[in-house]
Amino acid sequence: MNAIQVKEAYDLRVAQLEMPTLKNPTDVVVKVKRAGICGSDMHIYHGTNPLATYPRILGHEIAGEVVEVGSDVDGLVAGDHVVVEPIRYCGTCYACRKGRPNVCKELSVFGVHEDGGMREFFVLPARQLHKVNADLPWEEVVLAEPYSIGAQAVWRGNVESGDFVFIHGCGPIGICILKMAKLAGATVMMSDLKQERLAFAKANGADFVVSPLEEDVLTKLLDVTNGEGANVVIDAVCLPQTVEQSIDMASVAGTIVILGFDERPSNIPQLPVTKKELTIVGSRLQTNQFAKVVRLLNEGKLKEQGLITHRFSIEQAQQAFTFVENNPDTVRKALIEFS
Repeated sequence: MNAIQVKEAYDLRVAQLEMPTLKNPTDVVVKVKRAGICGSDMHIYHGTNPLATYPRILGHEIAGEVVEVGSDVDGLVAGDHVVVEPIRYCGTCYACRKGRPNVCKELSVFGVHEDGGMREFFVLPARQLHKVNADLPWEEVVLAEPYSIGAQAVWRGNVESGDFVFIHGCGPIGICILKMAKLAGATVMMSDLKQERLAFAKANGADFVVSPLEEDVLTKLLDVTNGEGANVVIDAVCLPQTVEQSIDMASVAGTIVILGFDERPSNIPQLPVTKKELTIVGSRLQTNQFAKVVRLLNEGKLKEQGLITHRFSIEQAQQAFTFVENNPDTVRKALIEFS
């Protein structure tokens, strides 16, 4: 079978691999239909993801069709449409005992720590697969994993109906956060340097948008909120300066959610954190968000609405990654389509 494999940094190829087979009674064989290209896939391709080893089959945004199930699998049969929950965890460490397997000390992410889903077939335990309605287009359900990232950020921010949420960044993850925040009943303001991204955010439900190149973001936020600030600030840009700015933007008793992996330090004064009694949290991957996301997909409440902009075949893998790399202002989400 064909698989998109990075042998080492910048060495991407369509490799020929053996067909996978069931090894455990709880395993499921899945035929891949769609795979999304994520920023973390690009980092592995560039050799800048410290968690990945090589060679590596990419792909954790995966939708496919069940081909075969193990003898102990309940709830899935051949022909079912499924999406992949890409995390594998130990179940016994402190994080797992606290219900936070996304930060398990033995965490393994499909397509990062282990071979992923950009291949014609794969095998995973049934617990990592979620059934979706078969009448939904593959282009809708393949976004389940990025939606789960947005759902996690909204959950970590404890976003409630009536909250005012500010989101730094209108890229794909920012848009997924926007969709989940709106479904939670929040008013949302977003910032970005690109006018096209701001317009897309507005078209997808953002109540207010602002460009730091044209307006002072804090002034605009305080004006819109009558001086209160944002109850929840979610940083999907995660530069040192956006983290610093979030402290000033948050309201009293507010929450700041940080999604980034930038290792550069931010200069954060203690006084506003204490004075406003802010809560500052990280958000990584997702914890028990897939059931919610699948339900919203099945109910037609989550729609891609133009988030997917480009499609490539598996034979065009190198072309796809080169295009995504060279056209960051054009690509929102690119897919690899499998037959």
